[in-house]
Amino acid sequence: MSQNASVAPSVQVWENAQIREAAIVGENCVIGRSAYIGTGVIIGNNCKIQNHSLIYEPAHIADGVFIGPNVTLTNDRNPRAINPDRTLKAASDWVPVGVTVMRGASIGAHSVCVAPLTIGEWAMIGAGSTVVHDVPNFALVVGNPARQIGWVSKSGFQMHEASTGIWICPSTGHQYILELGGMKEFAQ
Repeated sequence: MSQNASVAPSVQVWENAQIREAAIVGENCVIGRSAYIGTGVIIGNNCKIQNHSLIYEPAHIADGVFIGPNVTLTNDRNPRAINPDRTLKAASDWVPVGVTVMRGASIGAHSVCVAPLTIGEWAMIGAGSTVVHDVPNFALVVGNPARQIGWVSKSGFQMHEASTGIWICPSTGHQYILELGGMKEFAQ
């Protein structure tokens, strides 16, 4: 761990994890074995970054996010090792772009998120997915390329439509409403 990283005292960092300079890791996080947190990456509070995950800068991870084992958040839409003149690319030869993961979202094991993109609040990415487009709040996406197959509640269960535009969590009974622009929790 870089001495120039800001890591809250309550964070658990497992062996061989790398947390680079200028990275910020909030309270009560778990950084798994051999995870990589890039330069300047921001991770909110109460997050779990599982073993062997690669979080490249300039990723921004909000509070309560789960990132499964072997997940990769990329930072280069057009990767090349060399320039057109065949010289080795340097850091100054490209502009990194990031993945933003909003509050409460979950990314399943072995998934790849190709920057730039945003994963919405409480969204769930199925294991092994390749995400190349923004994901709406509460969306359930799977596959390669990932596509939306449903909606999930805050508790992580796939919801069913009870009536037009009203969705219900089978675990908690909480209701959600589908509006133009996405899903949101129904004020009860």
